[in-house]
Amino acid sequence: MYTLDDTIAAISTPLGQGGIGIVRLSGDEALAIGRRLFRPATSWRGNGIEPNRLYYGHVVAPGTGHRVDEVLLSYMAAPHSFTRQDVVEINAHGGPVPLREILALCLAEGARLAREGEFTLRAFLNGRIDLAQAEAVLDIIRSRTEAALRMAVAQLSGRLSQRVRVIRADLLHVLAYLEASADLEEDIPPQDIAPDLERARTLLTDLLRESDRGMIYRQGVRTAIVGRPNVGKSSLLNAMLRTDRAIVTPIPGTTRDTLEETLDLQGIPFVLVDTAGITETEDVIERLGVARSRRSIEGADLILVVLDGSERPTEADHQVAALAEGRPAVVVVNKSDLPPASDGRDLLPGAPHVHLSALTGDGLPALEETMLQVVLSGQVATSDAPVSSSPRHCELFRRALEHVLEAQCALGEGLPEDLVAIDVTEAVAALGEVTGETVAEDLLEAIFSEFCIGK
Repeated sequence: MYTLDDTIAAISTPLGQGGIGIVRLSGDEALAIGRRLFRPATSWRGNGIEPNRLYYGHVVAPGTGHRVDEVLLSYMAAPHSFTRQDVVEINAHGGPVPLREILALCLAEGARLAREGEFTLRAFLNGRIDLAQAEAVLDIIRSRTEAALRMAVAQLSGRLSQRVRVIRADLLHVLAYLEASADLEEDIPPQDIAPDLERARTLLTDLLRESDRGMIYRQGVRTAIVGRPNVGKSSLLNAMLRTDRAIVTPIPGTTRDTLEETLDLQGIPFVLVDTAGITETEDVIERLGVARSRRSIEGADLILVVLDGSERPTEADHQVAALAEGRPAVVVVNKSDLPPASDGRDLLPGAPHVHLSALTGDGLPALEETMLQVVLSGQVATSDAPVSSSPRHCELFRRALEHVLEAQCALGEGLPEDLVAIDVTEAVAALGEVTGETVAEDLLEAIFSEFCIGK
């Protein structure tokens, strides 16, 4: 998977019809293949295809002279390209047939089909970007909110890598002293490494806290809207989305299946799941809907328990609230535009309660603010995006922090320095996995297999 000696080719734009489609080549033969397939519309000027220019012409099948498509061709010479190899891009019309024909000609001329993420992999292996930056490429493609995009762009620019390297350099300095003092006790003056370990602990704690918050921006918050029939769950969904997405009628049981839509709240994607009213019923279809509602609760990160504030809570309301017991939840007391009959305080007393009217929209900002507070555990969603949103990074930061804490304990208990060095070594290795300075091939394969072919 990791050979750099051959030339790869792939369609780098999404499948389907579009205005433009791109076939990309990377490798030593990229320019030669491009020259054999491309016929300029006018005579060449100078020495033919020069770097960093666009050339207008046609892709022509070498064997038959058949014109495949009218194209623009560009050439980026190594090392001034994304992969640090020669790269040729053919901008054609964005239909599947011309793109497949152009790709087939590239393969016939000696290129091989690129694997998933192989262009980005080559950028990493050739030292243009580190592993954290390579992962940011995929995060940019998959970003669902502006905040997630800002976070991924910052990671691609090296913001995360720089902070990781600062911590790793400090720990390498500690490790060098520990190993030298273990080998040459008489020649190494004593050094207090406690401040260095404490600084590493503080910086790692900050990174881990930010990354935990960053995962919320990346993965979103699955939010189940639950309640008995006719309390206004679908009306609440429509009100939060500011559009009529769900069917709303006075007839109980209108919603018989789950309905999902994404709401962007200060950069955090909340996946709202409108569920069927939870009740005892003999209707087979309704029972299936209720079963799906229960599964939605089980898989939710946040539960909105909706009550009808114009009525006293029923036994069904208490049964629904019991399903959310011990889970992150907000009690939404709906229909505040009607005379109140209950404040709902006896249901989920430990959860925040918000009064609103899904009909008029009164109280919606308070609900949205409460949802953010619950999800962020009291932290404020700021315009400064966290440095990382990767579960892999979170785990590595956690592992590095645990080893730094173990090293501090060993140092504080006066244990031999070679034992302290073991944990410092493990912390250094964990941080090296973030940027790819220490990484196994199977991990690279796992990461880059998530990319699409052509990127």
